[in-house]
Amino acid sequence: MKRAAAGADPAAPRLVLTGITKHYPAVVANDGIDLSVAPGEIHAVLGENGAGKSTLMKIIYGMVRPDAGRIAVDGVPVTIAGPAAARALGIGMVFQHFSLFETLTVADNIALALRAGVSRRALGRRIRDVSRQYGLPLDPARYVHTMTVGERQRVEIVRCLLQDPRLLIMDEPTSVLAPPAVAQLFATLRTLAAEGVSILYISHKLDEIRALCERATVLRAGRVTGECDPRRETVASLARMMIGRDLPHPRHAAATPGATVLAVDRLTLAAQDPFGVALDSVSLAVRAGEIVGIAGISGNGQRELVAAITGERTVPRADAVRIDTTPVGRLDADARRALGMAYVPEERIGRAAIPVMSLAENALLTAHRQGLVARGFIRRPAMRAFAQRVIAAFGVRAAGPDAVAESLSGGNLQKFIVGREMQQAPRVFVAAHPTWGVDVGAAAQIRQALVDLRDRGVAVLVTSDELDELFEISDCIAVMAGGRLSPPMPARETSAEAVGLLMAGPRTDAREAA
Repeated sequence: MKRAAAGADPAAPRLVLTGITKHYPAVVANDGIDLSVAPGEIHAVLGENGAGKSTLMKIIYGMVRPDAGRIAVDGVPVTIAGPAAARALGIGMVFQHFSLFETLTVADNIALALRAGVSRRALGRRIRDVSRQYGLPLDPARYVHTMTVGERQRVEIVRCLLQDPRLLIMDEPTSVLAPPAVAQLFATLRTLAAEGVSILYISHKLDEIRALCERATVLRAGRVTGECDPRRETVASLARMMIGRDLPHPRHAAATPGATVLAVDRLTLAAQDPFGVALDSVSLAVRAGEIVGIAGISGNGQRELVAAITGERTVPRADAVRIDTTPVGRLDADARRALGMAYVPEERIGRAAIPVMSLAENALLTAHRQGLVARGFIRRPAMRAFAQRVIAAFGVRAAGPDAVAESLSGGNLQKFIVGREMQQAPRVFVAAHPTWGVDVGAAAQIRQALVDLRDRGVAVLVTSDELDELFEISDCIAVMAGGRLSPPMPARETSAEAVGLLMAGPRTDAREAA
C-alpha cells in the first residue's frame, strides 16, 4: 500500500471534499458537495442516474476540474491536476465505462497505468499472481477485444489493485460480474479496508450496498440530501432516499404467446478466436408475446449466440436462424433489422452509441428506416423529432436531441438506447444486459418497458447476469454453459438455485467464473 504524502496527518480523514461544485452548460452536476471518508472505510455514494455521482468521482480522480470547492487527502489540501496526479496521491479508480484499448493486450493496458521500469515478464507474473489472489484470474497476453464485458471489468479492477491505492474509487464494479465473482470481489474489498485502504463505492444494487458499506452519502440533482448507515436500512428505504418515492416493480401478467417469431435450430459455430466459445447444437424458440431470458456466467457463449442471432456474425446454415419463416443465418445485421429485429448490445459506448455524436445522430444509426432518410438524404428535422420522442417517452435527462451522447450519465444513455430500439416497433427485440449500470428507478422503468413490449406481441430475448432481473421479467429461462443451451424452463416453475446449478455446468474453469 502506498505511503501517505509528506505532511499528512495520520489522524485525518483519508478524503475530505468541501463545497465541490461543477457546472455544465445545461446542468449543475455537483452543487456544493461535502463528503468525508475515513481510513479503512467502505463508503457508498448513492443517487439516481444523473445525480452527479460519476462527475464527483471524476473530480476526485483528476479527470474533471471543479468550478469551486476544496479537496484534502490525509489532511493535506491538494489540487488534482489529472489522473497521474491522483495516482501519485494513492487514488485509484475502476470505471463504469471501461477505459481500455481494445487492440492491446491485458498487460499492455495495465502497463499504461503503472510507473515505467517494470519488465514485461515481471508484469505478467504480477498480473497472474494478483488476479488469482483476488479471484479475478486474467491472461496477460489476451487481447481486450476478445473479452466479454465481465472479463474486461476484471482488467479494470486488477489494474487498479496493482497500483496499491490508499483510496479506491469503484464506479458500478459489479454490473457485469456473476454472483461468485461479486462475492470474491467483496472479500477482496473487505481485506483491503482492513489494511487501511479507503473505498468509495457506487452501485445501483442496493442489496450490495447494504452488505458491504458502512456509511452512505445520498445525492439527488447534484446535492447531498442525506447520509445513513446502509446496514440499518432496507432496500426500500434506500430506494426512497435515492429517488424520493417507493421502488416500482414491473406489472407482469401471465403471457399468452403466439407463433414463433425467432427460431434458432441446432446452431453449431466454431469460436472466432482462442479465447472465444464455440456454440454446440444450440436450439431456441421465442414466440410473439413472450420474454425468454438467458442466464449464464459471463464467457459461456451468450455473446457468441447473440452475435449469431442479430447478424453481427453470419452462420454457415441460413436456416439455423429464422425470423418468422425466413432463413436469416447468412444475412447481415441490417438485413435482419429490415425484417423487424431490434437490438440493445451489452457495450453501450462504441457499440450502441458513438459518444461524440448527438442523440439525434445516434438515433440515425439504427432508426434510419423510421422516416429519417429520404432518397438518400438525411431528414434532420425528422431525426431530431425522433430523438425527442425517445427522450420524452423514457424520461432521458438530457439537454435535448442535440446533446452529445457522452454528456449523459451511463443510465440515461442506456435509457435512450433502449428507447431508440423500442420506438422502431420491432417484431423481435434482443437485449444484452439491458439494465447494466442504471439506477433502481431506471432499471424498473426499463424492465417494465420490456414487459409492455412483450404485451404488445413482440418476441423478446434478454441475456443478463442478474438472476433477479430474469426472474422478474421472463416467462421462460434457459441457461448457457460451455456453449450449450439448456431447454427453456417456465420461470414460475423453477428457482434461482436450480438455475445456478445449471450455470455451473460443463464450463467451470476459473478463467470463465466471472
